[in-house]
Amino acid sequence: MGEEAIDYEQTMLEASKMLSISVEDQVPLPRKSAGEDYLALVDRRMLERECLAQALNVYRLDMKIMTFADLTALQEAQGAVGRPRAILFNAGNGRLEDSRLETEIRELVAATTPTPIVVVSDNQTLSDILNTIALGVQGYIPSSVGIGVCVQAIGLAMAGGKFVPASSVMHMRALLEVSSTVRTNSRFTERQSAVAKAIRRGLANKEIALELDLSESTVKVHVRNIMKKLGATNRTEVAYKIGGVADGDRPT
Repeated sequence: MGEEAIDYEQTMLEASKMLSISVEDQVPLPRKSAGEDYLALVDRRMLERECLAQALNVYRLDMKIMTFADLTALQEAQGAVGRPRAILFNAGNGRLEDSRLETEIRELVAATTPTPIVVVSDNQTLSDILNTIALGVQGYIPSSVGIGVCVQAIGLAMAGGKFVPASSVMHMRALLEVSSTVRTNSRFTERQSAVAKAIRRGLANKEIALELDLSESTVKVHVRNIMKKLGATNRTEVAYKIGGVADGDRPT
């Protein structure tokens, strides 16, 4: 993808702060303004864009829907109809691995800023969602959601927010927790790692000593060093900081 390196962890941290909504949240669409007021639906596939436009009209989106095959068609029309309030770009089943799709989104963002852009796509892979958001769009809608969620996401983008699927937010949280655990564990020596895992399982120092064939005093030294590295004040805090406490596996 492109020449710019993407900081996945930073992108996940930013994306995990985005608001993911459902129809029940009832985020209102901004009311109409004076003059031409429309949503630009960009999709190279005529049948798909006309069907989606019809669905949005049936849902009574509070503005006109205008369809365009690509950025060029949108730019040619803007002289007569003005700038859209928002752009819905349908990527279909395209992947950002295809440099043409990435280039198309980049050019659309560059040419229409500050108009908010929401991408709808058949792909729900976390990497595609993160990379698309990183290109500067205000939302990513999987095509598996209902038209109501699509309308709400557009409204959120126009109100200045960002939309990512709830399932992706949960996945990002899980990845961040795993990443944090890996970084923590990498700070330990092999023996400290074994002691830390035993603490997480709720074993007392004497039990750890027996299991690892160490003296109890050596275990105490390892425990102190582990707590110091983690900035923990007790064994329970150590357990949580190295990855959380599993159900039925709480330290005593």
